[in-house]
Amino acid sequence: MGVTIYDLAREAGVGIGTVSRCLNGHPHVSPQTRARVLAVAKRLSYQPHAQAQRLASRRTNTISVIIPSFTNYFFVQVLQGVQDQAAEVGVDLILYSVSHPAQIEQYLGRSLHRGHVDGVLFFSMKLPESYAARFEQMHLPLVLVDAFHPSFDSIRVQNKEGSLAATRHLLSLGHRAIAMINASLSTQPAQERLAGYRMALEEAGLVFRMDRVVIGEAGKNDGFNREAGRESMRRLIAGNTGADRVTAVVIASDVQAIGALEATRAAHVRVPEDFALIGFDDIELAQYAELTTMRQPMYDMGQLAMEKLTKRMKEPGAPATLTSFLPDLIVRRTCGAALRAPVEGTALSPQWEAEASVPTA
Repeated sequence: MGVTIYDLAREAGVGIGTVSRCLNGHPHVSPQTRARVLAVAKRLSYQPHAQAQRLASRRTNTISVIIPSFTNYFFVQVLQGVQDQAAEVGVDLILYSVSHPAQIEQYLGRSLHRGHVDGVLFFSMKLPESYAARFEQMHLPLVLVDAFHPSFDSIRVQNKEGSLAATRHLLSLGHRAIAMINASLSTQPAQERLAGYRMALEEAGLVFRMDRVVIGEAGKNDGFNREAGRESMRRLIAGNTGADRVTAVVIASDVQAIGALEATRAAHVRVPEDFALIGFDDIELAQYAELTTMRQPMYDMGQLAMEKLTKRMKEPGAPATLTSFLPDLIVRRTCGAALRAPVEGTALSPQWEAEASVPTA
């Protein structure tokens, strides 16, 4: 049997209550007594029982991660950042993959069960207001990633501005007939990326045409998938005839862009000579596909989310914060930049990150 707090109490000449207070950092212990107890604990190589520690601190050292998909390349890289930071601070993860909207409330409800977890990371979905109120009432730490709520710490990517920069880049290369392959417009990222694409066209004096926006069949991940990208590009190629044929495409995610590249090869369409392509995310596969894309700091977002949640556990009354990332343009082969001279007056903004307090309602 290992060393117990009874052994520590006997050796240090104090009661077990004093030993417990010393080990748990209780302020109502004299420095001399604390030093004596800790010295005895070190000499006897005392190892506290993990479950007993949790009960004493009322902490589970566990957090919930509620996320749309474990298989999406974007989330895989974000989760790596979460996992590495969680390991650093000694926290375990309970992962909930949402495949149906009804599961959102189900998993939030499980997380709110008292004593189940110490906090929640909630990814890329709209937080139901009824649950926002419950989190506030129970003072359970919550951090939103790729989403926003004024009452909670949020980390988001500026999707609109990223898509605006991607479209501006194609315009700077001389393209004027630019299409877009998007995912389900029921999702906020798809809506925002469409808005950025449209804004870039209109500021260049071009007419926005919805018939040049190809919406992928939803399927898994709301259409942010390889198959949807492949089918969308097939449809675009099949209808791309006439004098005003499309010469460039902005694609709402890299995984869709990988599917789109498969469709161009099958149709013997050259990239970037016939179609210039830009994706969004900069997943690992993008580099091997030589895909020009808008880079999101996915790993950093996951790591920061875990850092914010840990800080929120320690400072529950601090003001909610918003950290916002602007995607960075990564130029590779598929946009055809090496084939064209840029048009003047279309400089891109640099990447930036800003954090500010969010006023609560």
